[in-house]
Order: sequence, then structure tokens, then C-alpha cells
Amino acid sequence: MTLPSFPAVPLWDAPVANGPLTASVEVPGSKSLTNRLLVLAALADGPGIISGALRSRDTDLMIGALQVLGIGIEAGTCPSELRVFPQPIRGDVDVDTGLAGTVMRFLPPLATLANGPVCFDGDPQARTRPMGPMLRTMHALGVEITGEDEGIPETLPFTVHGRGGLRGGTVDVDASQSSQFVSGLLLAAARFDQGLSLRHVGRTLPSLPHIEMTVTALREAGVTVDDSRDGIWVVSPGVIAARDVRVEPDLSNAAPFLAAALVAGGSVSVPGWPLTTTQPGALVPGLLAQMGGAYTINDGVCTVTGDGTINGLDVDLRAAGELAPTFAALAALADSPSRLRGIAHLRGHETDRLAALAAEITRLGGWAQETRDGLVITPRPLRGGEFRTYHDHRMATSAALLGLRVPGVRVENVETTAKTLPGFTKLWAGMLGSDAS
Repeated sequence: MTLPSFPAVPLWDAPVANGPLTASVEVPGSKSLTNRLLVLAALADGPGIISGALRSRDTDLMIGALQVLGIGIEAGTCPSELRVFPQPIRGDVDVDTGLAGTVMRFLPPLATLANGPVCFDGDPQARTRPMGPMLRTMHALGVEITGEDEGIPETLPFTVHGRGGLRGGTVDVDASQSSQFVSGLLLAAARFDQGLSLRHVGRTLPSLPHIEMTVTALREAGVTVDDSRDGIWVVSPGVIAARDVRVEPDLSNAAPFLAAALVAGGSVSVPGWPLTTTQPGALVPGLLAQMGGAYTINDGVCTVTGDGTINGLDVDLRAAGELAPTFAALAALADSPSRLRGIAHLRGHETDRLAALAAEITRLGGWAQETRDGLVITPRPLRGGEFRTYHDHRMATSAALLGLRVPGVRVENVETTAKTLPGFTKLWAGMLGSDAS
């Protein structure tokens, strides 16, 4: 695949670690949980408060989109406290999805409740992200959806013609390209007249923990969900309960910080680590241990230690594809080859992450090859140079990891990290014991 090019922007000099680390990093709230909880709060039977919410581009896009749809949302005592006041969903509006997959996939089912059309569009790069399977499922439920051409649109832009409600019923979806197709349909399903019985019919189902996160959030809001059969979810119609909730730290955003302990040696701790969670990032400590680190989780603090040794890894990341950029960077610095499998769906993320990772690791002198469903990375001596991010936040954080050991790594558009992790460069510099960013 030919990767897109973008206008030149200032480069960030990724800092090199001068010695072993001793750091504690407070990671902001989970983007995945924040945006799920915002949708449920918007559909609830009364006002609610979300504490510890992530404030990033993706979550602010969700807040803005819900406000356009008529939902009242305001900051509380601090920006991370959000007070949500449900209102009838408004039609005859335009929703800006930016590059946020959760916005473009969670809100179209909600838009079926509007009295009037809701037009969805986003960043130019968002127009390449797949939407067709989900929109065809909605069409099968009786929703009118139009795009720029005839037939059901495959990508943005498109318009959902809301009629004030949806009957619901039984329907199939192919979620092979994104688990968000399932989550988006489930989040609004309790508000459909008959609820929803949804069956996945694709060959593979990536990021299953994210669907489990959605199901857990629904149940905690009083919604009845039957997921006792693999690949089938049945949501009963009913009330979504208003409530006050707190968001967990984003464990996937913690991954590059914890991984830094392996690259530089020393230890990095992340407080607020949940005892139980549905976040895919919970896999991070165990995977880092397989690559040569060690970890402890005590009193809600996860600590990873390393001595600079990084072992190669053969792993199926189907359940946690968002971790692939972090582990690809580690693999490029390892002492033996690595294979990352089960992540073909990453070709439809913010960019084609497989092609992008292969290109940028190779640009620095490494050897990374795409496979049908992942990457094979064979370590070679790396050199400094420009690392392109393609407007992908996780590409930027993987470059920062490489820069801890490789002098001269210059990261293009590091501020794309604001998508899910505002202030990344300051957090990174703080981890290194430096005020410079």
C-alpha cells in the first residue's frame, strides 16, 4: 500500500535516556472508556457525572458531536469532570468525527433516534477508514443511509436519516475490520423498540476485549445483555440508568512508558492500575515480562523493571492490536527476531499501521516486513533520522521509544499524540527526569 504524505511540520527530537530510569507516570483516563460512558450517559434516564474523563482530541470530538445532537455536556469542578444532561436526539445537524473511530462508529446508531438527518464527515484521512459493514447492518434494520454515490456508503461522508426511533430486531454484522462496529450497535440497542440481537459473521473478530468493555459498561448501566454464545450479543430494550462513574487510567497509553524500562533499564511505575479491567492494555505487563522485563502490581501501582535486555517475541495481538506499535518498537531493539500476528485489521486504523511501522523502522535501518496478518521484525543496528507518524498517535509514541536508545530520532508531528494523550512530550521528559520537551 502507498502511504499518504502530509505537509511538513516541525520535528521533535526524541530524547535519549542517559541512564536507568526511576520514574512514576500518572496516565490520564481511558479514551475507550470515556467515549463509551459519554454515549451511555447521553442516552440515560437522567443526568450523570463522569469523573477522571480523558480530555483529548478524540474525547473532545465525542463531546462536541453529542452537543451538536442536543445533549447537554459541561465541565464540572475540573476539565476531567463531565456533567451530562440527556435530551432528545436532534436531527438536521452535521457531526464532525475528526479521525476518531469511536465517534464515526458509535454515533450513527444513536442518530437513528433523531427526528431528521444527521450528516457525518471528518478529517480527509478518516474518509479511508471502513464503515460499509456497519452501515449495511443498519440498513438491514430499516435505517435509510445515503452517501455521495448510489448504494450504501463504504466510508465517510454519509447521512443517517433518523425517524425518531428504530424497531431493532435480529441482524448480522461482519466486524472483521473493527470491533467498533459491534460496540456502536450495542451501545444504542437498549433504546431500540425491540432491542437488538446481533451476530458476527466474519472470519475473525479483532479487539474482543473492547467488546467486553462495551458489554460491561452496558450492564453497569442496568442494561440486560446476553453474550453467552460466541459471536452473538442480545440486548434487551429498556432504560439506561443515569449514574456517576469514574474512568480508569488508559492502560494502552501506559504501554510506552512501562516499555521504556526495558529500553533504558531501571523501573517505571504507573499508579491507579485497576485490579480487574476489560482494557486490552492489561496485557502489557505480561508481554513485557516475556520480552525480558519483570513486573509487580501492588496497591494499585504497576511497576516494570528492566536491565536493557529485550528478547524477541512471537505473539498474537488480535485482542489488543493497539499495542502493536509499542511492541514493534521493542522488537526493533531486541536481541532476536519477533513476529506480531493477528493484526491485519490495523490496516484500517488512523493509517495503515502495518505498512507505516514497516516503512519507518526500515527508514531507521531496521528490517520489518509485512505479512498477511502482521509483521516480522528482524533486529539490525538502527540510526537516527526522521520518523513519520501519518497523523497516528501510536506511531509517535513508538518513535519516542526508539529514540531512548537511538540518538537522532526526529519525530514528525509528535503533537498527533493529543488524539488520546495530551501533553505526551512533557510526560515523556518528566519520566526521564528532565523539564525539556
